[in-house]
Formats: sequence, C-alpha cells, structure tokens
Amino acid sequence: MEIELLAWALRLSNLAYIIAALLFILALAGLSKQTTAQRGNTFGIIGMTIAVGATILRAVAVSHAEPDTQHPALVTLLLIILALGIGAVIGVLRARRVEMTGMPELIAMLHSFVGFAAVLIGYNSFLEPQGVTPDVEVFHLAEVYLGIFIGAITFTGSIVAFLKLSGRIKGAPLMLPLRHLLNLAAIIVVVLLGVGFVLTDGHGPLAWGCLLLMTVIALLIGVHMVAAIGGGDMPVVVSMLNSYSGWAAAAAGFMLGNPLLIIVGALVGSSGAYLSYLMCKAMNRSFVSVILGGFGSDGGAVAEDTDHAPHTEITAEQTAALLKGATKVVITPGYGMAVAQAQYPVADLARTLRQAGVDVTFAIHPVAGRLPGHMNVLLAEAKVPYDIVLEMDEVNDDFAGVDVVLVIGANDTVNPIAEQPGSPIAGMPVLKVWEAKHVVVFKRSMGAGYAGVQNPLFFHENTDMLLGDAKASVDAINAAL
Repeated sequence: MEIELLAWALRLSNLAYIIAALLFILALAGLSKQTTAQRGNTFGIIGMTIAVGATILRAVAVSHAEPDTQHPALVTLLLIILALGIGAVIGVLRARRVEMTGMPELIAMLHSFVGFAAVLIGYNSFLEPQGVTPDVEVFHLAEVYLGIFIGAITFTGSIVAFLKLSGRIKGAPLMLPLRHLLNLAAIIVVVLLGVGFVLTDGHGPLAWGCLLLMTVIALLIGVHMVAAIGGGDMPVVVSMLNSYSGWAAAAAGFMLGNPLLIIVGALVGSSGAYLSYLMCKAMNRSFVSVILGGFGSDGGAVAEDTDHAPHTEITAEQTAALLKGATKVVITPGYGMAVAQAQYPVADLARTLRQAGVDVTFAIHPVAGRLPGHMNVLLAEAKVPYDIVLEMDEVNDDFAGVDVVLVIGANDTVNPIAEQPGSPIAGMPVLKVWEAKHVVVFKRSMGAGYAGVQNPLFFHENTDMLLGDAKASVDAINAAL
C-alpha cells in the first residue's frame, strides 16, 4: 500500500512540476514587458505555489513509504509547515516595510540566502548522499563541489553588494595590487582542489580538507569580486548575482534530485546572464569582465576634484516660468527621485505640461537607480504613460533640440566625465543632457554621486541647480504652474 501511495504521489508531483515549469516560463515572458509584467508576476506566484505544494507532497510520501525513515510522515509535514511559516512571517514583515529605494539591497540579500542554501545543501548531500550508486559517484562529487563553489561566491558576493547598495560601505572599487593575478591564482587552486577531491572518492581527511579549503577560497572570491566593482556599475552586479543564484539553485537541484529546481535555476541563471549581457552592451562594458568581477574602474584612477566655475542656482518659481516657455521638455530621473518619493508629483508635472501642449518625454538610462528597471517601475507606479518613457538610445541624439531638461536625482548617468579616459566611469554611455538649451538639476547638495565622482555638468553655463528635497521642489513647481 505504501509503495502504491508513493508511486501515485511521485507521478502527481512530476505532473505538478511540469505545470509549474511552464508557468515560470510564462512568468519570464510576461516580465519582459511593462504592460504584461503584472500578469507575469501572477503566473510566477501560481507556479511557485504549485511547486512548493508538490514538493511537500513528495517529501511526506517518501517519509511515509520508507520504514526506516528518521521522521514519521506527520512529523515531516509539521517540520516543513513550521519552516514555511517562519519564513513567510519574516518575508511578509520585511516586504511590507521595504521602500522601493530599498529593493536593490533587499534583492541582494535574498540572493545571499540562495547561495548559503546551496552551500548547506552541498555539505548535507556530501554527508548523506541519497540514491548515489558507484557508477555515478564521481558525478555526484563533482556536482557537490561545484554547487558549494557557486553558492559560496554568491553568498559573500551578495552580502558585499548589500553593504554597498545600502551605503554601509563605500561604493568606490577596492583596487588591490595584482588583483587579476590573485583571482587567477584562486581559480587555479580551486580547480586543483576539485581534482583532488574527486580522486579521493569523497573519503578521508584529504577530501574534507579539499572541500573546506575550496569553500574558504570561494567565500573570499565572492568578497573580492564585488568589492572590486565601482558604484556606478552596481545595477549590473545585482543582475549578475541574480544569475549566480540561479546556477546555485540548479546545482542544488542536481544534488537533491529535484528536476523542477534544476529547471527554475537554469531559467533564473540564463535570464539573469542575458540581462547582464544586455546591460553591459548598453554600458559599453565587457561581459566577460563582469563575470570575472574585474570591471568598474578597471585600473583607472578616481578623478580628483578640480576647480570649476561657481554653480548657479534657480528657484522653483523660476523653473516653472522656464517650463511655461518651453516647447520640448525631457525629464531624466535617477535614484534621488526614488529616495525623495518624488515620482508622483513628477507624474503630475508631466501631465500638467502635456495638457498645456508641451512635448514631454522621460529619458531612462539603463542603470538609472540601483536596480535594472528601477525607474520604469517607479514611473509606472505613478501612472506615467509607457509611450513617453524612452530608453537612452531613443533620446540621446535629440537633446540638442530640447528646450529644458529636468535632471531629477540623477548624477553618474548624466556625467560628462564618462567621456574622459581614465575616469572611474570612463566609456560608460551617459545621457548627453548638457547639449540641451537649458538644464535644471534637482539635487540635495553639490556632493558627488554614488560612484564618488564630481559632475562637471553642475557647473556648465546652461545648467542651474535647484537644491533641496526633490519632492518638495517639484511640488513647488506644480503650485507655481
């Protein structure tokens, strides 16, 4: 009876896995467009609910069918429900409290959980291999080794990303001497340790020594890889760590013998890698360098502060008068807009100007904010029409014909120093707002941006600074209009 019940549960769970996998694919397809993103999210939620339910059914059925199991089926079910309950409570409380500005670091921290889970699963699978026969033992040891390696890098790399994104450590890159040689040496040692680990057949102190030493090296690689990345490139880092977490999950799926986890991990890993590739292409960065953690300043010295002409300031009322006389206006948002929660008054400003016959568009840099698509989400939340939210490539050649550009909380993405070789953001395409007739920069102070680089745009003859809280400034402009 137990065997029949187990076979029935396995068939049902396999069918559920197929349905969940299809829903995950539909979720990714939906998330590729703003207009279908909500539907894609719904598909993902349903798919994950089915996947978790099928996995619980599978675990309880196996526990019930094995007479020598450590826990009865009821105990197994209660332990799973307890773990899910604790995780759900923590997740709901954290999600309700986090602001959109905190999403990048929250996502980075969630990636670290995936990496840590892969490390724990790897060690557990090494200690208690399930269903491993002698003919697949070498493959099992290799997948354990690789899973722990990827998971450890993802774990510490994501923690460093969290600390950088949350401002707990500086966004400037850590430039160690001979850093590329250090990375290469670490990888060579890891490969040699992997060969030694497999040749020991996973037995004895030598196997443990190889595995533990590799884990320590992988943890250090994760720290160094992300620490060497400049603040201006952090959105690509978040995307790449998302890919790493996917491959870590896929490795965990192999170790657990769970086909759905392998599929989901491969989907997340490949989609994250492709997104990183697209972002690197848009930012003129090397995709290979991203994977190796060797991008950012890439040897360029941080630009020193230089003497600039005095900046000029403008009031909200003067800005409103400037907008009244404009025919074409471009709004360029950045992370500062998210911090100030200014997207709603900015949306009201755009509607007011459009109703007055002004041609208004939004220019979005690929890494505006600290998360891919960060600004798009904020503007969609404020009901800004999709058709006036344009990517950098769609607007960058048209700034010469723009009357007024409003730079709201952006800094590094509009910094002309990117065109200077050797600067920390050298080679990164930026929005050429300085080509417009008039630029108004909304900023709290004259300080440098997240990448730690001063912006000469603030001192251009056609640029005025509107200093203060962005939301309050835009509210005052709306009142004046």
